[in-house]
Amino acid sequence: MAHIEFLDETMRDGQQSLWGLRMRAGMALPIVPVLDRTGFRRIDLTGSTSFEVLIRYCQENPWEGLDLIVQAAPRTAIRGGMRSNAAVTFSVTPDALMDAWMRQLNRHGCRSFWIYDVLYNVDKMHRLAKVAKEFGSEVAGTVMYFQSPVHTDEYYADITSRVAASPDIDTILLYDTAGVLDRDCMRTLLPAITKNAHGKPIEFHSNNILGQSAKAYVDSLEFGVSILHTASRPMANGPSVPSTEIMAHNVELLGHTHGLDKGLFSQVAEHFERVGKAAGFLVNQHYEYDLLTTRSQIPGGMTGTLKAQLKQHGMSERYEELLREVAVVRRELGYPGMATPFSQLVGIQSVLNMVNGERYKMIPDEIIQYAAGFYGHTVAPIDPQVLDRIMNAPRAKQVLSSPPEQPTIEELRKRHGTDDDDELILRALVPAAELEKMRAAGPVKRTYPLLSSPELEQVRLLMAMTKLPVVELRSPGFSARLERR
Repeated sequence: MAHIEFLDETMRDGQQSLWGLRMRAGMALPIVPVLDRTGFRRIDLTGSTSFEVLIRYCQENPWEGLDLIVQAAPRTAIRGGMRSNAAVTFSVTPDALMDAWMRQLNRHGCRSFWIYDVLYNVDKMHRLAKVAKEFGSEVAGTVMYFQSPVHTDEYYADITSRVAASPDIDTILLYDTAGVLDRDCMRTLLPAITKNAHGKPIEFHSNNILGQSAKAYVDSLEFGVSILHTASRPMANGPSVPSTEIMAHNVELLGHTHGLDKGLFSQVAEHFERVGKAAGFLVNQHYEYDLLTTRSQIPGGMTGTLKAQLKQHGMSERYEELLREVAVVRRELGYPGMATPFSQLVGIQSVLNMVNGERYKMIPDEIIQYAAGFYGHTVAPIDPQVLDRIMNAPRAKQVLSSPPEQPTIEELRKRHGTDDDDELILRALVPAAELEKMRAAGPVKRTYPLLSSPELEQVRLLMAMTKLPVVELRSPGFSARLERR
């Protein structure tokens, strides 16, 4: 029997998968002290995409919110996430800015990080891990799990060995964005990973899109996993991770031990359920097993985006056709891992193929950059005919003439007009106009006003009668977004 540790994903993957990263600090702050006392190994919280969303859509300063949450959790280290070569979703970010981003997160109190790269630019992962170690922080080197003919056990064994080779990597995080890893695959994969992890603990993160991730978690314990990523039940399941409640129960039934205080679970769950319902966000989600998911491997956070794009073009009824197109495009592009940014790029290209009625008639700049190797080496060769279409696209010549630059931190500060690296990162993430709106909204609110159930039902009744898809409620110091059920 073993001692199993838990990493809380309620405020990161949970709200990313269910709330689209629109969790303001005040939505969580009242309950953070309870999470802090629950006994989690770490509390996952933030990343560059969450910063961008908070500024653009919530007009909230993410540095202020981070400070408040870190201060409210003195016992448990707060974790930040980072793609090794990007602070902005689709771009390739200069190394100097990535290093500054890592240092600022540390200076604001993050003491644990998971670093990933879908194309496994391991040298960049190691460089950022070394920066984190300037502050004595923990680093999880991430092995993103995907299924394809080229993503074999041998492939993952080699990746694990290279990631774990750095003394600055403390744990290996096996991350299954589509929730497709089952016992049959695990039986050979996890021993290969464990053997090449240089004795470092194995974390496991699996999004419950197929409804089988809790079973995968149970099976993983047999093969050496000792750290599970879970979320409070209202923020779990569906496209999120399994619930802390069920996994603590399962761990005990297996005879393992854990350090969680189960008596605190209900307080956390009740809080996030109330806040989620008040804001009109999803809670208490459950997905059914859909075989098509294993072929498209679209991450949970992308499903809503793709459906919205089809709806915009009057093609909502063609969602299954889109999933099939995603699977084909992914194969043609050399089986990129379906995580940010490539899941979005494959999805966008697939939508464009359907909307235009001609495949690869329109090709985004980022697809050209990917094909040119700006993001790193592709996992497998791109289909020759598709590569020819990409490299002969109208924008190709211009895109290829502007490869990613590597300015120094001094040059970046001069370019953005600031010596304050907090401000530098914000200016690099979003345009000045977005920052002005954020500042005009005032300081971060420490609580989130909750509407009573009768008020909510009256608004939703009005929405049903008028067939309005969305209603946004705004008043000084308060805003909420309700979507028609």
